[in-house]
Amino acid sequence: MGTGNRLKHQGVPEPLSDAHIAKLKRKAGLPVDDVPETKKRKAQNDNKVSRRGNDKKENGKANGKANGKVDGRANGKNNGAKAAQHLPSQNAKAAKSKSKKSKSEPEPELDLDDMSDGVGGGFSDDDEMDDMSDLGEKDTLADDFLGSDDSVYDSEDEGKHKAVFSEDEDDSDGDAEEKLTAANIVGLSRKLDEERAEDEAAAAAELQETLQTNIDIPHVLEDGTEEPQNKTLLAPDLQLLRQRISDTIRVLDDFANLSEPGSSRSEYTSQLLKDICAYYGYSEFLAEKLLGLFPPREALAFFDANETPRPIVIRTNTLKTSRRELASALINRGVTLEPVGKWSKVGLQIFESNVPLGATPEYLAGHYILQAASSFLPCMALAPQEGERILDMASAPGGKTTYLAALMKNTGCLVANDPSKARSRGLIGNVHRLGVRNVIVCNYDARDFPKVMGGFDRVLLGEPCTGTGVIAKDPSVKMNKTEKDFITIPHTQKQLLLGAIDSVNHGGTGGYVVYSTCSVSVEENEMVVQYALKKRPNVRLVSTDIPFGKEGFTAYQGKTFDKSLSLTRRFYPHTLNLDGFFVAKFHKIGPTPAKLVADRAESTSKQKGEEVIDKTPILADGLTEGDDFGGFDDEEDAEYIQRSKRNAMRKRGLDPKALAKPKAQDQAQKDDAQLKTKAKPTNDSKPKTKSKV
Repeated sequence: MGTGNRLKHQGVPEPLSDAHIAKLKRKAGLPVDDVPETKKRKAQNDNKVSRRGNDKKENGKANGKANGKVDGRANGKNNGAKAAQHLPSQNAKAAKSKSKKSKSEPEPELDLDDMSDGVGGGFSDDDEMDDMSDLGEKDTLADDFLGSDDSVYDSEDEGKHKAVFSEDEDDSDGDAEEKLTAANIVGLSRKLDEERAEDEAAAAAELQETLQTNIDIPHVLEDGTEEPQNKTLLAPDLQLLRQRISDTIRVLDDFANLSEPGSSRSEYTSQLLKDICAYYGYSEFLAEKLLGLFPPREALAFFDANETPRPIVIRTNTLKTSRRELASALINRGVTLEPVGKWSKVGLQIFESNVPLGATPEYLAGHYILQAASSFLPCMALAPQEGERILDMASAPGGKTTYLAALMKNTGCLVANDPSKARSRGLIGNVHRLGVRNVIVCNYDARDFPKVMGGFDRVLLGEPCTGTGVIAKDPSVKMNKTEKDFITIPHTQKQLLLGAIDSVNHGGTGGYVVYSTCSVSVEENEMVVQYALKKRPNVRLVSTDIPFGKEGFTAYQGKTFDKSLSLTRRFYPHTLNLDGFFVAKFHKIGPTPAKLVADRAESTSKQKGEEVIDKTPILADGLTEGDDFGGFDDEEDAEYIQRSKRNAMRKRGLDPKALAKPKAQDQAQKDDAQLKTKAKPTNDSKPKTKSKV
């Protein structure tokens, strides 16, 4: 190969200077010895410093300190980079490629002889100055590199921002240090706090002003321009109804700011009631009663919760297995489950099942029973002890009864009564399947207690109710419950509760009565409890020992109740995902006065005089009424029954003669009626006397 064009024009390069070699070593990260500056290098640095100083003075005094720092680092990287900016475009490209190679690949120790012999190796600083001196004024680059005609610039310096310092910076810092002393630091901090408080107040005022200007007052009240006939014919738009319900609730939450001028709160409430009836399908009477129990927003959550079913829950029968073993067996069958909560040790919540839960081998063996989680609560509140006498006044289909037997560990005596024969069959089946051996099933009207049997340690009364807490299970409640139901059913509940109180002993470890309903109405809960406290002064309310749930009402729509009603517990579907439930626990602290028992017996006998009660015994499958087995002689047993009743009354501290008073009154009334019939002549005798005359 011949001599290149570059070598022809430039000639053989001179050996590299020590300063340039030191510069290359610094870029490679190698140790560098102190190298004395050459004369040319010193002159070159002085020229650069003087030129840079003139530029700084023209731009202002802002960068004065930076020049001093640059003078001190004359042998560093910055001088090499600044010198490379004044090269022509070809030399700039070569220097740039060299710097990139030196950064990417570490170079070994340099040999001065090899560096001087190489062709095309770097150029000395003298050659660079010579090339720059040959350039004319027109060909030289401008002081600011980007302002030159050449389009090539060094990208390594891009993005590096130099610090800007003012000339009086040191003086201002010194003054601040002198001002901030221990004497005035409290005042300065107080001043800063005041400024911060003013800023926060201004921001809050600005935010409030913005909110006031952006308030959107919804229009939810009907104008009344549309004819009522057209409203009944057209189907309601559910999406618009839902939006209007939400807007109405928003207005009721902030009525002062969002209500329309000239409108009252009752107008919005009546509009909300109409929309709820149309959207959820309630009767106006029931919707108004339920809406009065909650604030508007919580009432909407209650209505929404009634549209979704409650989760499936099973209760472990601890008489035969444990919850861990049952869960393991069901998981192996493809059932997805988890514990119902920390408050229960026997409940399991089912999410998904590949097999029918009512036909698994575990179900048929009596290891569990399908039972709502809310029905655990009355049994937990009653807390029966081993060896006690317990009465379940309305026990079918047997979920609560078998749970009580499991808590008693099959000891003591548990009387399970239910007035319905058909439901008693299911009760008997569950008792046998779950292996319960301490239960006696009977079929009486619960209002007959304690005439039938008394002297119990604890009584559980699961009242028949309107079912306003289980609307998700029975949606027909929305329309078929009327005002008459909320009068007759609470009357029956009051009689049953008084019978339960009279059936329990007041001594020993017992004397407790638990009253529960699956309703959320005040008429069936707080009012019934208040009536019992008034009629039976020998009982008082105690804590249910249930760690969750809301307190019962002590005041409702102008009516005030006893303060102890705060010990009762209410459970709602929208707060706990349970059925609506009410639980109250009474403690009997003394015997019931005989006069109160006689009055109750008289009232119940009058009411039952018009009713016909079927007292035929429950027959097993395959048996007929004419079978010899199971016959009873009522006349022969009447004396024994009366004797047992009198003994039970004596044990409870009651007057046994109180039972005979209603019979004596009835006998007297019958005698009076017979005398009157004998004194009056018959209709047949009158015409005969007239004919003889």
